[in-house]
Amino acid sequence: MRPSLHPRLVNGPYDDPGLFIGFLFEKRSILFDLGEISCLSSKDILKTSHIFVSHTHMDHFSGFDRILRIFLGRNKVLDIFGPQGFIKNVEGKLSAYSWNLVNSYENSFSLRITEICPDHMLTHQYSCRNRFLQDESFVEEKPFNSVLVEEPGWVISAAILDHGIPCLAFSIKEKFHVNIKKDQVAALGLEVGPWIMSFKQALFSGADPDSVFKVFYPKQDGQSRLFKLGELSEAIAVITPGQKITYITDAIYSKTNIEKMVDLAAESDHLFIEAAFLEKHRQLAENKYHLTAWQAGSIAAMAGVREFSLFHFSPRYTGQEALLLEEADSAYHSFT
Repeated sequence: MRPSLHPRLVNGPYDDPGLFIGFLFEKRSILFDLGEISCLSSKDILKTSHIFVSHTHMDHFSGFDRILRIFLGRNKVLDIFGPQGFIKNVEGKLSAYSWNLVNSYENSFSLRITEICPDHMLTHQYSCRNRFLQDESFVEEKPFNSVLVEEPGWVISAAILDHGIPCLAFSIKEKFHVNIKKDQVAALGLEVGPWIMSFKQALFSGADPDSVFKVFYPKQDGQSRLFKLGELSEAIAVITPGQKITYITDAIYSKTNIEKMVDLAAESDHLFIEAAFLEKHRQLAENKYHLTAWQAGSIAAMAGVREFSLFHFSPRYTGQEALLLEEADSAYHSFT
């Protein structure tokens, strides 16, 4: 079965944190954290629909300028989420530039900025053509109940952790996964094409199994075939539990944080988690509000994740990556 979500760390474990997640069969992606992103191609960046920033320390937010530069002149709305105070941070970035020529752009690029507070989410919008001044007619406030974005096929949730300042951890979970049996598609005289995505969206949205679904039939030019959605699903689809991917960085190993991290990451297929220090430097980790490798492995075990990857190593361990990996692995297996 081919997974739909394809995550990869943007940089090496000693460099700026960031997780890029591509979507199979879709020209879209999401990004967790926004530090140095020169390793990402412009093509990948332009597929990004949502960006989720854990906090605005430089190594997690300095890539904002590259995002802005690549999207300028594009006809797109980009959603970016961050912790409490994030709107002010973004406005500071936008006000650092002169925008006197942007009204001549043919396309209008807009930013939709949402900051996550303990009890609510606040969204402001900024349009390129309006010189990135706040659109006073677009202000949204919603309760925060862990869910940031929900689409027919997946949901993205967050937890607010303590890093001396609020720091967000993120998780994306498919509601379920639809695998297409290509041999059965061919047996029906069909070909895999754009209709597959529409078919999946119909399933994700809970459409009536008796509803009619139209499939373009390429062997008869300009024609289509009609199926009952439920019958087509039985013929060509295998429904399995959805993937879950979690991203945790920059958090002290406290009782409250542990509970939040374990709850957010519970039963993840893949947990990406920071491991800034070795356990022998635990006091240094506490002073800097970071995790040790042992703590990262323990959280992975407590959350029951199937696989985990470490990142955000302190440069003091350059050339000693194996020690961090071994310590986390030992903690994981001692719990499980």
